[in-house]
Amino acid sequence: MPGRRDFLYIAQSGKIPPLYTEIPYKSPASYYAAVAGKNSFLLESVKGNFNIARYSYVGFAPYLTLIYKDSSLYVKSDEGDAISYRNPLNRLRELLEAYPQHHNPELPPFQGGACGMLSYDFVRFLEKIPKTAADDLEIPDAHFFMIDRLFSFDHKQKRGWFILCPGVREYKFGFNVLDVDLGALYDEASAEMKHFLQTALRDIPDEPEILPYSGVKPEIINSDGDKSRYMEMVSRTLEYIRAGDIFQANLSQRISAKINDADPWQIYLKLSAINPSPFACYFDFDDYKIVSSSPERLIRVNLSDGTSPVTTDTRPIAGTRPRGSDFSEDEKLTAELLLNEKERAEHIMLIDLERNDIGRVCDYGSVLVDEMMITEAYSHVIHIVSNVTGELKPDKDCFDVIRAVFPGGTITGVPKVRCMEIIDELEPVLRGPYTGSCGYIGYGKNMDLNIIIRTFVIKDGFAHLQVGAGIVADSVPEKEYFETLKKAEALILTLNTS
Repeated sequence: MPGRRDFLYIAQSGKIPPLYTEIPYKSPASYYAAVAGKNSFLLESVKGNFNIARYSYVGFAPYLTLIYKDSSLYVKSDEGDAISYRNPLNRLRELLEAYPQHHNPELPPFQGGACGMLSYDFVRFLEKIPKTAADDLEIPDAHFFMIDRLFSFDHKQKRGWFILCPGVREYKFGFNVLDVDLGALYDEASAEMKHFLQTALRDIPDEPEILPYSGVKPEIINSDGDKSRYMEMVSRTLEYIRAGDIFQANLSQRISAKINDADPWQIYLKLSAINPSPFACYFDFDDYKIVSSSPERLIRVNLSDGTSPVTTDTRPIAGTRPRGSDFSEDEKLTAELLLNEKERAEHIMLIDLERNDIGRVCDYGSVLVDEMMITEAYSHVIHIVSNVTGELKPDKDCFDVIRAVFPGGTITGVPKVRCMEIIDELEPVLRGPYTGSCGYIGYGKNMDLNIIIRTFVIKDGFAHLQVGAGIVADSVPEKEYFETLKKAEALILTLNTS
């Protein structure tokens, strides 16, 4: 932790450094279990190379909660709730800019700020998309916690920290260094940190305990989805493709289960064990939970080191095969996937879409594909993955990036807006969180968001999962239907396990 003198030296320049102390390196899920409660989260990199799966975060006790639904923005705090009809992205930007944080490059990138969820249906704030499907889950379009205390983990270094941002709660709507007693601020924050660590972090196990479901196990209502409806949606989409409306679209179907006596946290632990993924997360939004084992990054925005531009990257996944029974069969299926003309054409089309999307906010000539059509294997499927990078224009920030890329092209289609109109027409219910994004936006407006796939949305005693497939001109409806079921296998196994 920075000493008092170092803290004051940095803070007098106008930027407030976070206080931090190193903690034993253990499973982030174990730390989450120690502090879990309503309005808390775990962002966990369970599996993957360190470029995509290096950091994990646990946050709790937000000082503000922002909920956006049907053009209304609710801001909740200990002082009470407020409602407005303001631009939610602009309000979030204002709250982040209200706290002048000095970013510490020695710590993991997220050092406090906003963490939460953009549902797929947030797109209607960004684009004029019809809303004809049923809103049966009634999930917010956006839901963010403002976080000033968190656990962070660097899996490459095998280190962990507790981080506290001094003064945020007292000056949440505006922080002027000239109006603050910085010495008292440091003393109060360091005392609070010491007290918390002494009382909250006792006997934390190295790994969380995965328990059998107690009582009545989850009961899957429609494990095969609705085959006839899905195949009809595919057939209708093929008509749009043949008519020249679109080139490719991602269509999804929902599978639901009664969770009965199952604990949502145990569902997350089982899912992470069965299908470890680089962009997993668990959000307790009080009246609903998000339990995710997502393999896909939507977008990342990195902070500049002061001498180089701000960089951004997106990591599209498109192209799927089931896992084989052994290594040899995996190799055969991977080779078949990479040589398949349909899969390659679809993937390249989506790379071009992502390049165009981030090109709207990046300097001309800076957008590059630095990983081209590699494969990644997960518990039940193999995917084709690429990575697209760019350098942000000086007058753009992470909120401009959200406007440019959200929602991801891999889960909508090409061209994106027309595909979203068709999705609204054909899918019977709003997607809600599915194919939206979870992640963080730091005080410095660095950002990392996933795409919400391979995910349960748990509300009112039910766990809902959605799975989709990319439809192109030579798609066969029944094959696309079975691809969706293959993507659901890890989640269904999670509910069926003991």
